[in-house]
This record gives sequence, structure tokens and C-alpha cells, in this order.
Amino acid sequence: MNGILETCKVNGIDVDSLRTTIAAITERPEAGATHWSVHSTWRGGTRSDHQVDGVRIGDTTVPRRFTIHIDEPRELCGSNQYPNPQEYLMSALNACMMVGYAAVAALMGVRLTKLEIEIDGDIDLRGFLGIDPAVSPGYDRLRQTVHIAGDGTPEQFAKLHETVKATSPNFFNITRAIPVNSRMVVES
Repeated sequence: MNGILETCKVNGIDVDSLRTTIAAITERPEAGATHWSVHSTWRGGTRSDHQVDGVRIGDTTVPRRFTIHIDEPRELCGSNQYPNPQEYLMSALNACMMVGYAAVAALMGVRLTKLEIEIDGDIDLRGFLGIDPAVSPGYDRLRQTVHIAGDGTPEQFAKLHETVKATSPNFFNITRAIPVNSRMVVES
């Protein structure tokens, strides 16, 4: 090893670091408390920018500077420059679950060779546009298919799938109603 310390990486996940994090949060639960925030600014029409400045993990603030651009298709009065909120919502669900599949599989010692997730759903615009109050403005259901391959057994993959569905924050947030305290401040 030429004096270089090698880390045990499985699926691109540093398993030793992940286990250390799990042990630290098990010992001190407050170290696992996180706070996420986004500041959104309307840019006219259907365009908006969403600024991420950082995340608090335990008692540490981690600087993160990202801008997420959102728009709508031209057919929905947008400029079609960026993905729309639905595409980000579905991407966020899939991405969150992909982190889970990679990490949980790594902890299980399962090396993945393929991980793809397809998701789709239908929204009737009569609900969103207020045309028919009997029509839901959102999805009635989403359809998701996970394509996965690796050196795991069928039993390991079944356990992996159930574990990710049980522990993914975004799967939880989408599949269960969570309260949103929304208030408006009118400025002059």
C-alpha cells in the first residue's frame, strides 16, 4: 500500500466513515439533528431561483452554495429553460433513494453494478388551474420502478428495497402527509 491508508469504499461510499457517523449519532443523538433551508426568489413569469446556503448537522454549519433554477414548459406559460417543480420533486425523491440504496448496500457488503430509478405520475391541470374543484391539483399516485444489479442475493435486494423505503427522508415525505406551516407577510 506504499504507506497510503486505503479506505473501504463500496458503491462509492466510505463504509468506515459511514459506520463512524452511525456510531457517533447513536452515542449522541443530537449530532444527527439536521436543519435544511432554501430561499426562493421569483424571477418573473414562471421562473424562480432557489438559493441553498448551507445545512446544519448537529452543531456544525456546513456551507453549501447552490442555485436551483426552475421554469415551466412553454405550453404552461414558461420559457422551457429549466426543469419544472414536478421534475425536481420526482428527481429529489429518486436521488434521495439512490443515496439510500448505495449506502445501505455498502453497509450490507453488496456491490452494486447498476442502479436506475424511473418515476412518473399524472396531474390533471383542471385542478391546478382551478377549473374543477373536484379534481385534485396534484398526483393521485406516483409509479416508481427501481432497476438494480450487483453481487447481492435476491433476499439481500429485497431487504435493501424495504430498508430504503423505510428510511429515505424523501420517500417518507412524499408517501405521508406532513404539515406545512405556511404564512404570508405582505410588504410595502
